[in-house]
Amino acid sequence: MRRRATAQAPVGALPAKTRSRLLRKDVLRLGASGLKSRPTRVVLSALGIAIGIAAMIAVVGISTSSQAKLNEQLSSLGTNLLTVGAGKSFTGEQTKLPTTAAGSVSRLPGVEKTAWLAELEGVKSYRNRLIDPGQGSGITGVAVADNLLDVTEATLKAGNWFNEATSKYPTVVLGSTAAQRLGVVSPGTQVWIQDQLFTVLGILDKVPLAPELDTMAMFSEHTAINTFGWDKSPTSIYERSSDEAVEAVRALLPRAANPESPGDVEVSRPSDALAAKNAADTAFTGLLVGLGSVALLVGGIGVANTMVISVLERRREIGLRRALGATRKHIRSQFLAEALLLSALGGVAGVGIGMVVITVFANANGWPVSVPPLVIVSGVAATIVIGAIAGLYPAIRAARTPPTAALAS
Repeated sequence: MRRRATAQAPVGALPAKTRSRLLRKDVLRLGASGLKSRPTRVVLSALGIAIGIAAMIAVVGISTSSQAKLNEQLSSLGTNLLTVGAGKSFTGEQTKLPTTAAGSVSRLPGVEKTAWLAELEGVKSYRNRLIDPGQGSGITGVAVADNLLDVTEATLKAGNWFNEATSKYPTVVLGSTAAQRLGVVSPGTQVWIQDQLFTVLGILDKVPLAPELDTMAMFSEHTAINTFGWDKSPTSIYERSSDEAVEAVRALLPRAANPESPGDVEVSRPSDALAAKNAADTAFTGLLVGLGSVALLVGGIGVANTMVISVLERRREIGLRRALGATRKHIRSQFLAEALLLSALGGVAGVGIGMVVITVFANANGWPVSVPPLVIVSGVAATIVIGAIAGLYPAIRAARTPPTAALAS
């Protein structure tokens, strides 16, 4: 019987069906070792990515923290405050509210409480009698209702508000900005008003829903009538109602405040002004996010540049690995892994820098730190995408390098 001859594979040769494999952990190890060999270049390239991500996250985080502070503010102050003021007539002249306006508004259905304010014409406050009125406009004086603090949710920084005793004496309460301009830091200080010394009874904190109070010198009704001859006509009326009744009350206010000329009455909602300011800040935030995106794009170009230079510098390494059996896929995976690791390193660093900036800025302004988790995840994901795009061309170029040409270079 004849035996069929069989070819024997050389000793040490791999079976025909066995393919070269590169495990994922080996890909990561090769990518990390490639980065470790050029630490300075890696740090500078990662810094470009980090700055872009940090800028985007910081801008969005600051905006959301500001929004959180606004929501917190509106929750505590309420959105049910309406302000009634005298507007301009058809001919453009400044009108006045009738003396019965405050009482009429308080009797409207749904109105819970009201307070008034009246600007005192010609009443200006100065630090002392040596100040020349011609050298400055002085601080505007206004008469105020006893319950103004309660209605506007204003608070005292120092001192006291008017009461039955102090209202009958020459006393004044200053807004926060007015006190700074007059150089008054504590109650008990005297200021010069209408050729007379007035004692500062109290100083207000800033009033978010009635910022006009910040720049005013406030007097009691008794002082306004007996000292300055006030005619009892209010300039502004502050009104609070339930949240459900705000819109209904708002429609009734002009006719209640001035039945003869309701068109001359202006009604505003201070919380709307705060929301509008936040909307403007949000629009500006979008612009800054766009600038951060440009910085991120520049960082991605830096990564691509680093990887292209790396391919050129490591042609011998590529040729040797190809000669030892590494496939094009292995080389491509190695350099793509390097680009991804480099971008991820920059992304994580950028998130850290951005969070530090947000925390410092929020704490400095007394805001709660509020950063949506989606922003952080999106930031890191963006860096990975940037790294993949930036490293794709260098990786393909490295994989296409012929082993003989690489070893001969």
